[in-house]
Amino acid sequence: MKRILLTVLLIATVLFSFTPSVLAADLDNGAKVFGANCASCHMNGRNMVNPAKTLQKADLEKYEMASIEAIQNQVQNGKNAMPAFKGRLNDSQIEDVAAYVLDQAEQGWKS
Repeated sequence: MKRILLTVLLIATVLFSFTPSVLAADLDNGAKVFGANCASCHMNGRNMVNPAKTLQKADLEKYEMASIEAIQNQVQNGKNAMPAFKGRLNDSQIEDVAAYVLDQAEQGWKS
């Protein structure tokens, strides 16, 4: 009985340790941060500067950006024409906006 209980606890610990950070993020705050900082170039998941690199799921996957970590890195450090937001946004805001972008991409930017 002890062995079964320990096994169940071990499995539960492993499962809950790897919960995606999108669950911890505040999507409502991410939407606000996106609206205030990103929407001018990325309205509805488009890209006004480089139309080939949108925030649509297929493009995020194509350019290996379909993860919270990749999006956070892009937001923090910028790349090409995209400015870095490190210093302008705090870590929580960056996490929230990355989760929001990934969530919207999964939904097809319908909301």
